[in-house]
Amino acid sequence: MNKNDILNPQDLYKAILSLETVEECSNLFDDLCTIKEIQDLTQRFAVAKMLKDGANYQEVCKATGASTATISRVNKCLMYGSNGYNNILERLNGGENDANK
Repeated sequence: MNKNDILNPQDLYKAILSLETVEECSNLFDDLCTIKEIQDLTQRFAVAKMLKDGANYQEVCKATGASTATISRVNKCLMYGSNGYNNILERLNGGENDANK
């Protein structure tokens, strides 16, 4: 078995999709990630929500403490990425956001 068979991100994605509760998700991420990694992921998600709601970079920076580089990266993903942020934000908002923006 080669390293690519063992280190397959699809396995991780399937594991995440198998979670049934917020508590299960929290437990997995607590085991899988460092506290800093969870904080960074949480910050990026907060940045995405604020940008999607129309906040400007200065407002996002002040509210989240994110650098302009992080805000720019998240904004680029919102505009030109794989629609990961857009899809989940639409789902969480009950379909209010257009996932193809």
